[in-house]
Amino acid sequence: MDVLAVWCMRWLGAPPAAELFEAGYLSTVKGLRLTDGREVVVKARPPSLRLAGCAAVHRALWMAGFACPEPLVDLQPLSGWAGSAETLVPDAGQPPADSELAVLSAAALARLVELAPEPGAAPSLAPSPSWVGWDHCEPGLWPAPEDRDVDLNACREPQWLDSVAAAVRDQLRSHAGNPVIGHGDWHPENLRWQGPRLIAVHDWDSVICQPEPMIAGLAAASFLGIGPTSMASVDDSAAFLDAYQQARGCRWTSADYAASWAAGLWQRAFDAKTRSLDGDPEQILTRHEAKARLSLAGLSPDLAVQARPV
Repeated sequence: MDVLAVWCMRWLGAPPAAELFEAGYLSTVKGLRLTDGREVVVKARPPSLRLAGCAAVHRALWMAGFACPEPLVDLQPLSGWAGSAETLVPDAGQPPADSELAVLSAAALARLVELAPEPGAAPSLAPSPSWVGWDHCEPGLWPAPEDRDVDLNACREPQWLDSVAAAVRDQLRSHAGNPVIGHGDWHPENLRWQGPRLIAVHDWDSVICQPEPMIAGLAAASFLGIGPTSMASVDDSAAFLDAYQQARGCRWTSADYAASWAAGLWQRAFDAKTRSLDGDPEQILTRHEAKARLSLAGLSPDLAVQARPV
């Protein structure tokens, strides 16, 4: 019996009968049908202290009735990795039209934040994943990416992107705001819909604890996708942020609103910085869009001007 079968026998009470799929990017995710007929998802990833907090938040939200898979096994060792299991939620249908997605997606995130436990009631969620990690404590501007063995701080180009990220990070670090728990990877591949009804949110390893405007701002930048062909425009992000505030029944201060734009710009800048290692960073963040987002964040659009060689 292989390692996975032994793990399933111990923690789920039955071995796999069939593998339904295998996926994953920063982790290995397998859909399995067990010999007793249950269909489950087993996830394995490198151990990390923050995963305990992620698992606690996932379980708390499921118990509160939020749309997410039922956690079956919290973190348990799996051949040197951290393993967990949850029920398999089959795809239920087509997502809502893009024209409706800003309102529906923002309302879903607002509901998640509302139902999530208070930060002090869960184990630490630090550090935030790199793409939302403006709050990191590593030396240098950029945190270490999870998917590459590279020091982004040693990559000096493009200089304008570093200037944008530095200004954004300074603003976010100086912003006063109470942290809440939310989702740090709010994009279409992690949400399952049946028309306008949200069926399930996945990737609970990406739970974060940051001030609420930042959590909403990060989602506003990613809710339509994170690849070069499917990303939220400035208008899309603005619609998401307006819908989020309406769903939460509040209006932010001008400082909170600016911080939400700064947070979304951090995510775009980080993704563009990593893209610069392989190709054109402006496939992720053009200087034109950076200028617009800088302005909405209350920062100088001139930061997105290409620095001249010395």
